[in-house]
Amino acid sequence: MKGKKIDKFFLIIVFIMIAIGAAMFVSASLGILARNESVFYSVLFSQLILGFGMGFVGMYFSYKTNYKILRKYSFYIFLGSILLTAAVFIPGIGWSRLGATRWIDLVFMRFQPVELLKFGFVIYFAAWLSWAKNKVEDFRFGILPFGILLALIAVILFNQPDTKSFILIAITGMCMLFISGASMKWISVVGVGAVVVLGFLVFFTPYLQERVKTFLDPSQDPQGSSYQIQQSMIAIGSGGVFGRGYGQSIQKFSYLPEPQGDSIFAVMGEELGFVGLVIIIVLYLLFVLRGLRIANNSPDLFSRLLVSGIVILIAAQSFMNIASVTGVFPLTGVPLVFMSHGGTSLMIDLIAIGIIFQISKYQQKSS
Repeated sequence: MKGKKIDKFFLIIVFIMIAIGAAMFVSASLGILARNESVFYSVLFSQLILGFGMGFVGMYFSYKTNYKILRKYSFYIFLGSILLTAAVFIPGIGWSRLGATRWIDLVFMRFQPVELLKFGFVIYFAAWLSWAKNKVEDFRFGILPFGILLALIAVILFNQPDTKSFILIAITGMCMLFISGASMKWISVVGVGAVVVLGFLVFFTPYLQERVKTFLDPSQDPQGSSYQIQQSMIAIGSGGVFGRGYGQSIQKFSYLPEPQGDSIFAVMGEELGFVGLVIIIVLYLLFVLRGLRIANNSPDLFSRLLVSGIVILIAAQSFMNIASVTGVFPLTGVPLVFMSHGGTSLMIDLIAIGIIFQISKYQQKSS
Protein backbone atom coordinates (compact mmCIF):
# COMPACT_ATOMS: atom_id res chain seq x y z
CA MET A 1 0.00 0.00 0.00
CA LYS A 2 1.49 3.32 -1.05
CA GLY A 3 1.74 5.82 1.80
CA LYS A 4 0.48 9.39 1.63
CA LYS A 5 1.54 12.38 3.68
CA ILE A 6 1.30 12.47 7.44
CA ASP A 7 -1.94 13.87 8.94
CA LYS A 8 -0.94 17.53 9.23
CA PHE A 9 -3.80 18.59 11.48
CA PHE A 10 -2.95 15.90 14.03
CA LEU A 11 0.74 16.81 13.74
CA ILE A 12 -0.01 20.49 14.46
CA ILE A 13 -2.19 19.65 17.48
CA VAL A 14 0.47 17.39 19.00
CA PHE A 15 3.32 19.85 18.57
CA ILE A 16 1.29 22.77 19.92
CA MET A 17 0.57 20.66 23.02
CA ILE A 18 4.24 19.67 23.33
CA ALA A 19 5.35 23.32 23.00
CA ILE A 20 2.85 24.48 25.64
CA GLY A 21 3.85 21.58 27.87
CA ALA A 22 7.55 22.40 27.62
CA ALA A 23 6.93 26.08 28.42
CA MET A 24 4.69 25.29 31.39
CA PHE A 25 7.10 22.64 32.68
CA VAL A 26 9.92 25.20 32.76
CA SER A 27 7.71 27.71 34.57
CA ALA A 28 6.40 25.18 37.10
CA SER A 29 9.91 23.82 37.74
CA LEU A 30 11.05 27.21 39.04
CA GLY A 31 9.13 26.34 42.19
CA ILE A 32 11.45 23.35 42.67
CA LEU A 33 14.53 25.48 41.97
CA ALA A 34 13.54 27.81 44.79
CA ARG A 35 13.29 24.87 47.21
CA ASN A 36 16.10 22.52 46.19
CA GLU A 37 18.56 23.25 43.39
CA SER A 38 19.86 19.67 43.10
CA VAL A 39 16.33 18.29 42.73
CA PHE A 40 15.61 20.92 40.07
CA TYR A 41 18.56 19.81 37.92
CA SER A 42 17.62 16.14 38.41
CA VAL A 43 14.05 16.85 37.26
CA LEU A 44 15.31 18.93 34.33
CA PHE A 45 17.72 16.19 33.25
CA SER A 46 14.98 13.54 33.40
CA GLN A 47 12.52 15.61 31.37
CA LEU A 48 14.96 16.92 28.76
CA ILE A 49 17.16 13.87 28.21
CA LEU A 50 14.89 10.89 28.90
CA GLY A 51 11.60 12.60 28.05
CA PHE A 52 12.14 14.96 25.14
CA GLY A 53 15.56 13.75 23.94
CA MET A 54 15.00 9.99 23.82
CA GLY A 55 11.28 10.56 23.19
CA PHE A 56 11.82 12.46 19.93
CA VAL A 57 14.43 9.92 18.79
CA GLY A 58 11.97 7.14 19.56
CA MET A 59 9.18 9.03 17.79
CA TYR A 60 11.29 9.29 14.64
CA PHE A 61 12.08 5.56 14.60
CA SER A 62 8.49 4.52 15.38
CA TYR A 63 7.31 6.81 12.57
CA LYS A 64 9.75 5.17 10.16
CA THR A 65 8.94 1.60 11.26
CA ASN A 66 6.07 -0.21 9.57
CA TYR A 67 3.35 -0.70 12.18
CA LYS A 68 2.77 -4.28 11.01
CA ILE A 69 6.05 -5.26 12.67
CA LEU A 70 4.45 -4.41 16.02
CA ARG A 71 1.73 -6.98 15.35
CA LYS A 72 4.29 -9.63 14.50
CA TYR A 73 6.21 -9.13 17.74
CA SER A 74 3.29 -8.01 19.93
CA PHE A 75 3.49 -10.98 22.33
CA TYR A 76 7.20 -10.47 22.96
CA ILE A 77 6.70 -6.72 23.47
CA PHE A 78 3.99 -7.40 26.06
CA LEU A 79 5.97 -10.19 27.74
CA GLY A 80 9.03 -7.96 27.94
CA SER A 81 7.02 -5.12 29.45
CA ILE A 82 5.49 -7.49 32.06
CA LEU A 83 8.89 -8.87 33.08
CA LEU A 84 10.40 -5.38 33.22
CA THR A 85 7.54 -4.12 35.40
CA ALA A 86 7.95 -7.11 37.73
CA ALA A 87 11.71 -6.45 37.91
CA VAL A 88 11.08 -3.53 40.30
CA PHE A 89 10.74 -6.13 43.08
CA ILE A 90 14.29 -7.45 42.55
CA PRO A 91 16.63 -6.11 45.28
CA GLY A 92 19.32 -3.85 43.87
CA ILE A 93 17.30 -3.14 40.72
CA GLY A 94 14.02 -1.74 42.00
CA TRP A 95 13.84 1.66 43.69
CA SER A 96 11.22 2.76 46.21
CA ARG A 97 9.81 6.14 47.17
CA LEU A 98 7.15 7.00 49.76
CA GLY A 99 6.22 3.34 50.19
CA ALA A 100 5.85 2.65 46.45
CA THR A 101 8.17 0.36 44.46
CA ARG A 102 7.64 1.44 40.86
CA TRP A 103 11.06 2.35 39.45
CA ILE A 104 14.15 0.64 38.07
CA ASP A 105 17.38 2.33 39.08
CA LEU A 106 19.67 2.79 36.07
CA VAL A 107 22.26 4.68 38.18
CA PHE A 108 22.23 7.76 35.94
CA MET A 109 18.41 7.91 35.88
CA ARG A 110 15.32 6.05 37.08
CA PHE A 111 12.94 4.35 34.68
CA GLN A 112 9.25 3.60 35.44
CA PRO A 113 8.47 0.38 33.49
CA VAL A 114 4.69 0.54 33.97
CA GLU A 115 4.63 3.20 31.25
CA LEU A 116 6.00 0.59 28.85
CA LEU A 117 3.50 -1.95 30.19
CA LYS A 118 0.55 0.30 29.27
CA PHE A 119 1.89 0.62 25.74
CA GLY A 120 2.77 -3.09 25.51
CA PHE A 121 -0.75 -4.02 26.59
CA VAL A 122 -2.32 -1.84 23.87
CA ILE A 123 -0.11 -3.39 21.19
CA TYR A 124 -0.74 -6.99 22.26
CA PHE A 125 -4.47 -6.58 22.88
CA ALA A 126 -4.89 -4.86 19.48
CA ALA A 127 -3.06 -7.79 17.87
CA TRP A 128 -5.21 -10.33 19.74
CA LEU A 129 -8.52 -8.65 18.91
CA SER A 130 -7.56 -8.23 15.26
CA TRP A 131 -6.72 -11.94 15.15
CA ALA A 132 -10.00 -12.94 16.83
CA LYS A 133 -12.07 -10.66 14.55
CA ASN A 134 -15.70 -11.79 14.58
CA LYS A 135 -14.97 -14.36 17.29
CA VAL A 136 -14.45 -11.51 19.78
CA GLU A 137 -18.17 -11.74 20.65
CA ASP A 138 -17.47 -15.23 21.97
CA PHE A 139 -16.57 -15.16 25.68
CA ARG A 140 -13.51 -17.37 25.06
CA PHE A 141 -11.93 -15.02 22.53
CA GLY A 142 -12.87 -11.60 23.90
CA ILE A 143 -13.68 -11.22 27.57
CA LEU A 144 -11.76 -14.25 28.90
CA PRO A 145 -8.36 -13.24 27.44
CA PHE A 146 -8.94 -9.67 28.62
CA GLY A 147 -9.74 -10.92 32.12
CA ILE A 148 -6.59 -13.06 32.19
CA LEU A 149 -4.45 -10.12 31.06
CA LEU A 150 -6.03 -7.84 33.69
CA ALA A 151 -5.50 -10.42 36.43
CA LEU A 152 -1.83 -10.81 35.50
CA ILE A 153 -1.32 -7.04 35.41
CA ALA A 154 -3.23 -6.59 38.69
CA VAL A 155 -0.95 -9.02 40.56
CA ILE A 156 2.06 -6.89 39.66
CA LEU A 157 0.58 -3.40 39.94
CA PHE A 158 -1.38 -3.91 43.19
CA ASN A 159 1.85 -5.00 44.87
CA GLN A 160 3.77 -1.87 43.84
CA PRO A 161 1.13 -0.40 44.60
CA ASP A 162 -0.04 1.38 41.44
CA THR A 163 -3.84 1.38 41.29
CA LYS A 164 -4.08 4.30 38.87
CA SER A 165 -2.19 2.49 36.10
CA PHE A 166 -4.42 -0.56 36.50
CA ILE A 167 -7.51 1.66 36.14
CA LEU A 168 -6.10 3.25 32.97
CA ILE A 169 -5.30 -0.14 31.42
CA ALA A 170 -8.75 -1.49 32.33
CA ILE A 171 -10.53 1.53 30.81
CA THR A 172 -8.43 1.35 27.65
CA GLY A 173 -8.99 -2.38 27.28
CA MET A 174 -12.76 -2.12 27.67
CA CYS A 175 -12.89 0.65 25.05
CA MET A 176 -10.85 -1.49 22.66
CA LEU A 177 -13.24 -4.40 23.25
CA PHE A 178 -16.17 -2.15 22.44
CA ILE A 179 -14.53 -0.90 19.23
CA SER A 180 -13.75 -4.48 18.16
CA GLY A 181 -17.43 -5.45 18.48
CA ALA A 182 -17.47 -7.40 21.74
CA SER A 183 -20.79 -7.91 23.52
CA MET A 184 -21.80 -4.95 25.70
CA LYS A 185 -23.22 -7.43 28.20
CA TRP A 186 -19.82 -8.97 28.84
CA ILE A 187 -18.03 -5.60 28.79
CA SER A 188 -20.46 -4.39 31.45
CA VAL A 189 -19.79 -7.50 33.53
CA VAL A 190 -16.05 -6.86 33.37
CA GLY A 191 -16.60 -3.20 34.25
CA VAL A 192 -18.70 -4.10 37.29
CA GLY A 193 -16.14 -6.71 38.30
CA ALA A 194 -13.31 -4.18 38.09
CA VAL A 195 -15.28 -1.73 40.24
CA VAL A 196 -15.93 -4.45 42.85
CA VAL A 197 -12.22 -5.36 42.94
CA LEU A 198 -11.28 -1.69 43.38
CA GLY A 199 -13.91 -1.38 46.09
CA PHE A 200 -12.36 -4.25 48.05
CA LEU A 201 -8.92 -2.75 47.46
CA VAL A 202 -10.04 0.61 48.87
CA PHE A 203 -11.63 -1.13 51.87
CA PHE A 204 -8.38 -2.89 52.78
CA THR A 205 -5.92 -0.14 51.78
CA PRO A 206 -5.61 2.83 54.19
CA TYR A 207 -4.02 5.29 51.73
CA LEU A 208 -6.79 4.68 49.17
CA GLN A 209 -9.41 5.14 51.90
CA GLU A 210 -7.82 8.49 52.72
CA ARG A 211 -7.99 9.62 49.11
CA VAL A 212 -11.66 8.68 48.82
CA LYS A 213 -12.45 10.51 52.08
CA THR A 214 -10.57 13.57 50.82
CA PHE A 215 -12.52 13.46 47.56
CA LEU A 216 -15.85 13.28 49.42
CA ASP A 217 -14.86 16.04 51.87
CA PRO A 218 -11.89 18.16 50.67
CA SER A 219 -12.05 20.28 53.85
CA GLN A 220 -11.58 17.41 56.31
CA ASP A 221 -7.78 17.74 56.77
CA PRO A 222 -6.48 20.98 55.17
CA GLN A 223 -2.95 20.49 56.51
CA GLY A 224 -2.81 16.78 55.73
CA SER A 225 -4.58 14.61 53.17
CA SER A 226 -6.63 17.52 51.75
CA TYR A 227 -3.67 19.88 51.44
CA GLN A 228 -2.87 19.25 47.77
CA ILE A 229 -6.42 19.56 46.46
CA GLN A 230 -7.05 22.70 48.53
CA GLN A 231 -3.87 24.37 47.29
CA SER A 232 -4.71 23.34 43.71
CA MET A 233 -8.14 24.95 43.95
CA ILE A 234 -6.62 28.12 45.45
CA ALA A 235 -4.13 28.29 42.55
CA ILE A 236 -6.82 27.80 39.89
CA GLY A 237 -9.17 30.26 41.59
CA SER A 238 -6.52 32.96 41.98
CA GLY A 239 -5.83 32.82 38.24
CA GLY A 240 -9.24 34.30 37.48
CA VAL A 241 -10.30 34.64 33.86
CA PHE A 242 -6.99 35.50 32.20
CA GLY A 243 -4.41 34.44 34.81
CA ARG A 244 -1.55 36.17 36.55
CA GLY A 245 0.68 35.77 33.49
CA TYR A 246 3.28 33.25 32.39
CA GLY A 247 5.81 32.52 35.12
CA GLN A 248 3.88 34.54 37.71
CA SER A 249 2.42 31.69 39.80
CA ILE A 250 2.81 32.18 43.56
CA GLN A 251 1.50 28.77 44.63
CA LYS A 252 4.29 26.87 42.88
CA PHE A 253 6.98 28.35 45.13
CA SER A 254 5.79 27.46 48.60
CA TYR A 255 2.42 25.74 48.56
CA LEU A 256 1.75 23.31 45.73
CA PRO A 257 3.40 19.89 46.13
CA GLU A 258 4.93 18.64 42.88
CA PRO A 259 4.10 21.82 40.89
CA GLN A 260 5.96 20.45 37.86
CA GLY A 261 4.24 17.06 38.20
CA ASP A 262 0.79 16.15 39.46
CA SER A 263 -0.15 19.79 40.13
CA ILE A 264 0.98 21.38 36.86
CA PHE A 265 -2.63 21.92 35.71
CA ALA A 266 -3.16 24.07 38.82
CA VAL A 267 -0.06 26.12 37.95
CA MET A 268 -1.43 26.55 34.44
CA GLY A 269 -4.75 27.73 35.90
CA GLU A 270 -3.00 30.32 38.03
CA GLU A 271 -0.80 31.63 35.22
CA LEU A 272 -3.10 31.26 32.20
CA GLY A 273 -6.48 31.62 33.89
CA PHE A 274 -9.82 30.10 32.96
CA VAL A 275 -9.37 30.97 29.29
CA GLY A 276 -6.00 29.23 29.18
CA LEU A 277 -7.36 26.07 30.81
CA VAL A 278 -10.27 25.97 28.35
CA ILE A 279 -7.79 26.18 25.46
CA ILE A 280 -5.75 23.31 26.95
CA ILE A 281 -8.86 21.14 27.36
CA VAL A 282 -9.99 21.95 23.80
CA LEU A 283 -6.56 20.87 22.51
CA TYR A 284 -6.92 17.51 24.26
CA LEU A 285 -10.43 17.12 22.82
CA LEU A 286 -9.14 17.91 19.33
CA PHE A 287 -6.35 15.38 19.89
CA VAL A 288 -8.94 12.71 20.75
CA LEU A 289 -11.31 13.54 17.89
CA ARG A 290 -8.58 13.69 15.25
CA GLY A 291 -6.87 10.61 16.65
CA LEU A 292 -10.09 8.59 16.53
CA ARG A 293 -10.69 9.86 12.98
CA ILE A 294 -7.28 8.49 11.99
CA ALA A 295 -8.19 5.21 13.71
CA ASN A 296 -11.52 5.01 11.90
CA ASN A 297 -9.82 5.57 8.53
CA SER A 298 -6.93 3.17 9.20
CA PRO A 299 -6.24 0.48 6.59
CA ASP A 300 -6.90 -2.60 8.76
CA LEU A 301 -8.39 -3.75 12.06
CA PHE A 302 -5.05 -3.96 13.89
CA SER A 303 -4.06 -0.39 13.03
CA ARG A 304 -7.55 0.86 13.91
CA LEU A 305 -7.42 -0.79 17.34
CA LEU A 306 -3.80 0.26 17.91
CA VAL A 307 -4.44 3.94 17.22
CA SER A 308 -7.69 3.86 19.21
CA GLY A 309 -5.95 2.26 22.17
CA ILE A 310 -3.12 4.81 22.18
CA VAL A 311 -5.49 7.77 21.87
CA ILE A 312 -7.83 6.46 24.57
CA LEU A 313 -4.94 5.70 26.95
CA ILE A 314 -3.48 9.21 26.57
CA ALA A 315 -6.91 10.85 26.83
CA ALA A 316 -7.97 8.84 29.89
CA GLN A 317 -4.71 9.66 31.67
CA SER A 318 -4.89 13.36 30.81
CA PHE A 319 -8.51 13.85 31.81
CA MET A 320 -7.95 11.80 34.98
CA ASN A 321 -5.20 14.25 35.94
CA ILE A 322 -7.40 17.27 35.18
CA ALA A 323 -10.35 15.77 37.06
CA SER A 324 -8.26 14.97 40.14
CA VAL A 325 -6.63 18.42 40.29
CA THR A 326 -10.04 20.12 40.03
CA GLY A 327 -11.67 17.85 42.63
CA VAL A 328 -13.93 15.97 40.21
CA PHE A 329 -12.07 12.69 40.82
CA PRO A 330 -9.93 11.41 43.73
CA LEU A 331 -6.25 12.35 43.53
CA THR A 332 -4.41 9.77 41.45
CA GLY A 333 -0.90 11.05 40.78
CA VAL A 334 -1.02 10.38 37.04
CA PRO A 335 0.94 12.88 34.91
CA LEU A 336 -0.74 15.24 32.46
CA VAL A 337 0.47 13.93 29.10
CA PHE A 338 2.92 16.25 27.26
CA MET A 339 2.82 18.68 30.21
CA SER A 340 3.80 17.10 33.56
CA HIS A 341 7.22 15.97 34.67
CA GLY A 342 7.74 12.27 33.97
CA GLY A 343 10.61 11.38 31.69
CA THR A 344 9.56 7.76 31.15
CA SER A 345 5.94 8.67 30.50
CA LEU A 346 6.84 11.43 28.03
CA MET A 347 9.31 9.21 26.17
CA ILE A 348 6.82 6.36 25.74
CA ASP A 349 4.00 8.74 24.78
CA LEU A 350 6.13 10.35 22.07
CA ILE A 351 7.08 6.93 20.69
CA ALA A 352 3.37 6.02 20.60
CA ILE A 353 2.57 9.28 18.81
CA GLY A 354 5.16 8.38 16.17
CA ILE A 355 3.18 5.20 15.47
CA ILE A 356 -0.01 7.22 14.96
CA PHE A 357 1.88 9.53 12.58
CA GLN A 358 3.02 6.47 10.62
CA ILE A 359 -0.46 4.94 10.39
CA SER A 360 -2.01 8.32 9.48
CA LYS A 361 -0.18 8.17 6.14
CA TYR A 362 -2.36 5.24 5.11
CA GLN A 363 -5.78 6.64 5.89
CA GLN A 364 -8.36 5.26 3.49
CA LYS A 365 -10.32 8.50 3.29
CA SER A 366 -9.18 12.01 2.56
CA SER A 367 -8.51 14.21 5.61
